[in-house]
Amino acid sequence: MASVTFRDVRKAFGAVEVLHGISVGIEEGEFVVLVGPSGCGKSTLLRMLAGLEHVTAGEIWIGDRVVNALPPKERDIAMVFQNYALYPHITVAENMGFSLKLKGVKKVEIAERVKPAAEILGLSHLLDRYPRQLSGGQRQRVAMGRAIVREPQVFLFDEPLSNLDAKLRVSMRSEMKNLHQRLKTTTVYVTHDQIEAMTMADKIVVMHDGIVEQVGRPLELYDQPNNLFVAGFIGSPAMNFLTGSLDPADRGTFVTGDGARLPVAKPVKAEPGQELIYGVRPEAIHLGGEVPLSVTVVEPTGSETHVVARLGASELTGVFRERIAARPGEALNVAFDPTAVHVFDARSGVRLSA
Repeated sequence: MASVTFRDVRKAFGAVEVLHGISVGIEEGEFVVLVGPSGCGKSTLLRMLAGLEHVTAGEIWIGDRVVNALPPKERDIAMVFQNYALYPHITVAENMGFSLKLKGVKKVEIAERVKPAAEILGLSHLLDRYPRQLSGGQRQRVAMGRAIVREPQVFLFDEPLSNLDAKLRVSMRSEMKNLHQRLKTTTVYVTHDQIEAMTMADKIVVMHDGIVEQVGRPLELYDQPNNLFVAGFIGSPAMNFLTGSLDPADRGTFVTGDGARLPVAKPVKAEPGQELIYGVRPEAIHLGGEVPLSVTVVEPTGSETHVVARLGASELTGVFRERIAARPGEALNVAFDPTAVHVFDARSGVRLSA
């Protein structure tokens, strides 16, 4: 395995720059997820690491080598795509060993490397089948097995689970995390699904409009988002946002544009009258307080109840462990956990609370 380093990496298509100076370090053996909305540049960055896109400026390092000018086959990486890209006319075993065959590796050695990879992925009983005889999850495991037998320094995954159904995605997330714990190979994984990022990553790189908004461990990003974008992107349901300012006479109280008074426990570095955004996660809203909400929608999920409600002109989502029988239009009194509140500058989006 090897470390990966991006140093002020830029990418332009003609006059349009899509990556604006990406600098990120990935340690040996880390599972790092590049996450962000469609068009943020995460797949382009991965393709540049793989050698499938030209680097306009900056340097990409794999281990102690700058790989900007190296062709993909010399970078010692293996990539798994969203499309399984299996050859339909050859068996699972032949698909897994195909890259080794192209390198001229002897059949005996190919078989020796395919066998343990198949055992790890639960494919041993499927080696003689053809891709058309496999389920979607099995095909994805074959694509992963093809990468494993190459024994690369770095694994690259480009949204590999997006073609699977919801239940299979959950099980494949667990399988991939377990696989990484066994192989301990440096892994760079691209997804737009922040749940995948939160559950799988050692470290997350949040991207937006060609820049890195924040890098950190999953719970660091969840608990201490640097800005409004990260706060709103990480977490499901998303963080609630309300516009207003601090009470000049009581900086522990936030006053919304509708006059609602909400608690703030952490110090906020803001000027008097400065326009601010109050952020509170749905699970930090509790029943039985003094903040009156007007219920819009109640969504029971079994273990939790999601309630969409209005506070003045603003819409909020609360997640409650209790089973709530409220109907649309009814009042629901709640309390906000002041220790879980974040305050952001409305203009820059930067978090101002400690």
